[in-house]
Amino acid sequence: MANIFSGIVDKIKEKGREAPEGEMSFFQHLEALRWHVIRAALAVLVFAIVAFIYYKSFFSGVIMAPTRIDFWTYRMMCNMGYSLHNLIPSFFDADGFCVKKISFTLINTEIAGQFNLQLNGSIMIGLIAGIPYLLFEIWRFIRPALHERERKAASGFVFYTSFLFFIGVLFGYYVVTPLSIRFLVNYTVSDNIVNYFSIDSYMSSVTMLTLLAGIVFQLPIVVYILASLGILTPKFMREKRRYAIIIILIIAAIITPSPDALTMGVVAMPLFVLYELSIYVAAMVQRRRKKRELEEGLN
Repeated sequence: MANIFSGIVDKIKEKGREAPEGEMSFFQHLEALRWHVIRAALAVLVFAIVAFIYYKSFFSGVIMAPTRIDFWTYRMMCNMGYSLHNLIPSFFDADGFCVKKISFTLINTEIAGQFNLQLNGSIMIGLIAGIPYLLFEIWRFIRPALHERERKAASGFVFYTSFLFFIGVLFGYYVVTPLSIRFLVNYTVSDNIVNYFSIDSYMSSVTMLTLLAGIVFQLPIVVYILASLGILTPKFMREKRRYAIIIILIIAAIITPSPDALTMGVVAMPLFVLYELSIYVAAMVQRRRKKRELEEGLN
């Protein structure tokens, strides 16, 4: 995986010239890339069409679910509150974590607002669902530029990247989004102000929080690439752990505007785990590189 991006550069180094026999010219690479992009776009389009057809069910059962007090996250929070109360009755209130009210009204202020909502929402769903195939097409394009050893090292690129992305999306949807919504929609500076939110504002918030979490969970992949290129080492990451903790806490505070320390801790904990996992990944890459250098030295 170390030379995944440099492989793309290698593909276009013959720009403006005919390639030697057995190799593709710059324009042939562009043609191949065009078909990879077309196939990926068609996959996204198929998912988007399916989402458009069943959008009402998806909108009610998924997108609007975090606005209801019976949402899975709120029920787990309530159960956790009762469990903590049973352990330490004097410190935790029995229903202190239970969400009893999420009161706000969504409005549409444009004539084509609801149609655009369905159209844009379907495209976003199609994009998220089509991420694995999109990554697969990217892998198919850059694979010929890699050596056999590099192909083996990067063979799990599509699986691990997709897996981490969907784990991040689920974390953003089930943890970050409901906690943020619970705080923001119930926050008021005056009883004279009634909260009316546009549907576009709500959709953009849900989309941003879920996608941002999916992107953040790509940290081990980024570390793998940087470590493979020799830019990042496990020693450096261990030495900078204290600074990483501060940055993670800042990110958690930004993602969850709630002043509740427990909420921020719930969001920060997976980020700590990701950072430690990234250190392990960097150490694994370093061991492989040293082993390869030793074998090459012996030969």
